[in-house]
Amino acid sequence: MNLAPFYLDDVIKRALQEDIGYFDVTTDSLIDESKRCEAVLLAKQEGVLCGIEAATRVFELLDEDFEARLFKKDGDLLESGQRIAVLGGKTRALLHGERTALNLLQHLSGIATATHRASALIAHTKARVTDTRKTLPGLRALQKYAVVVGGGKNHRFGLSDAAMIKDNHIDACGSIARAVEALRAKAGHMVKIEVEARTIEEALQALYVGADVIMFDNMSCEDMKKAVELVAGRALLEASGNITEETIARVAETGVDFISMGALTHSVRALDISMKIRVS
Repeated sequence: MNLAPFYLDDVIKRALQEDIGYFDVTTDSLIDESKRCEAVLLAKQEGVLCGIEAATRVFELLDEDFEARLFKKDGDLLESGQRIAVLGGKTRALLHGERTALNLLQHLSGIATATHRASALIAHTKARVTDTRKTLPGLRALQKYAVVVGGGKNHRFGLSDAAMIKDNHIDACGSIARAVEALRAKAGHMVKIEVEARTIEEALQALYVGADVIMFDNMSCEDMKKAVELVAGRALLEASGNITEETIARVAETGVDFISMGALTHSVRALDISMKIRVS
C-alpha cells in the first residue's frame, strides 16, 4: 500500500477513538489482559481483496506483539469461504480492533470489486474507468487506492490537482470561452484544464478554446458518439453522469477515453468479510 504511513495511522486512530472511546466496557470486563488467541479473516462472498495492510495495521497499533499470517494480498480474487489471514495477539486487542479493521477491509474490498466488474464490462474498448471526488471525508486516498487495486484509474485527488470547469463555473463566467481564457491567464503552465460539456456544441466550444480534456456530462450515447467523431482525437474525452453497470458498455463503445463513476466510492456495497476468534 503506497500511502504515507502517517495518513493511514491517522485514519485508523481516529476510527479507533470513535469506536472504543475511553474503554471497551464488554471486552475489558470479560477478557483478562494477558490472554492471547488467534482469529481468522474469512471471505463470505466472491470479490477483490483490498485493504489487508490497513486492517492488520489496526491491530499493530493496539498490540505491539501482534502477528499476521497472510494468505491473500490486495488485488487477489476471493472465493466465498477462503481464508484471507490468521491474526495472532492479545485477545483484547483483537476484539478492540475487529470492527475498525473490518470496516476498512470490507469497504475497500467493495470498491475494488465494483471497479473490477466495471472494468471487465468495457475491456473490449479503449475506455478506462476512473473515480471522482465523491468520496467519504478523510478516506479519499484509501478509496482511490482501492479503485486502482480494482483495475481503475484515478481522477484528480483534489481541487488543486487540475482545473475542471463545470457547469456552474461556465454559467457564472458567461461562456466556456470566457472561463477558459480567464483561467489560462492565471493558472500555471503545468495546470491541465478539463471542461464539462452538456451538449455537442459545448464540446466543440471546449475543443476550440484548447481544453485538454472534455467531459461529456449526462449526454446521450448518440450525442457522445457524434462528439467523439467531431473531436477526432484532438482532446481526451471523458463520459460522466449516472453511469451504471447496465449502461457502461454502451458508453464505452462511443469511443470515449475515460468513464468516471462516483458510485464506485460514494455508494458502493461492502464486500462480506468476517473475523472469527479461534479458541484453543
